[in-house]
Amino acid sequence: MSIKRDLQTLLNLHYIVNIVLCTSYILLKTIYPFCAFIFPASRCELDWREWEILMFLAVIIVFRTRRSGSTSMLAYLSSSFMYMKIANVILYFHSDPRLSICFAVLCLLQMLLLPEPAYKGPDHIVYFRGPNIWDEIKADKRVNWLITFYAPWSPPCATFATVFAKLSLDYHLDNLKFGKLDVAKYPAVAKEFQIDDSSFSRQLPTVILFKNGKEVSRRPIVDGQNRVGKFFFNQGNIQTAFDLNNLYEDCKKNPLKRRRGEGEGDVGDDEKTKSE
Repeated sequence: MSIKRDLQTLLNLHYIVNIVLCTSYILLKTIYPFCAFIFPASRCELDWREWEILMFLAVIIVFRTRRSGSTSMLAYLSSSFMYMKIANVILYFHSDPRLSICFAVLCLLQMLLLPEPAYKGPDHIVYFRGPNIWDEIKADKRVNWLITFYAPWSPPCATFATVFAKLSLDYHLDNLKFGKLDVAKYPAVAKEFQIDDSSFSRQLPTVILFKNGKEVSRRPIVDGQNRVGKFFFNQGNIQTAFDLNNLYEDCKKNPLKRRRGEGEGDVGDDEKTKSE
């Protein structure tokens, strides 16, 4: 089912355009009449230098995707697109710098107009708005919160969205809740939690567990010298890192007792209908 779902997702325009861009140089350089029109000074085949660049690209992609912990086809593709585009820029520049500039502009337009699609399936997640996140966390300290700090433009965050949604469906209880906060919208909150929200951040996503209104654990871990520890954001690692199975059983054995005057579903202004 996972492969079938991935194949259906590949029909999204984001993936189609990315695949076309990433394979454009090879196709245009080797298929007649495109090669004769775009590359009139060379033969309709790849030369040895271009093969070297492609082989180096393959090694980089395998190495980087293994380090990123990609376990699905979509995650593998998403982590590969950037390196494939960089290789295409080099290949186009090798043939004609003007083509390289045109390709870079197309890639920029794709990033702006066709970002990676957000997860749109079911979930049980509270979406926080701004600095009032603490109001909800401390409103009832009997409630444990697992909160993801993410940015919509980050491929790792987009990939992790499906995993986090599934975890929220599997583990949600009245006293074990799941939340998300967009650090791109609320950079002050990211700074408060010491999360780097820059384009080169290795802290996106960051997942934090709160118990009794206080942070007790987070991933990835940042040491005293601001070095970010390696962490693969897959379902098994999240379950292990935050001991979700035992936490779920403990919460299930100690359900919340409604306080007099409390109404169902009162989460204040910090919860909103899922629209992202």
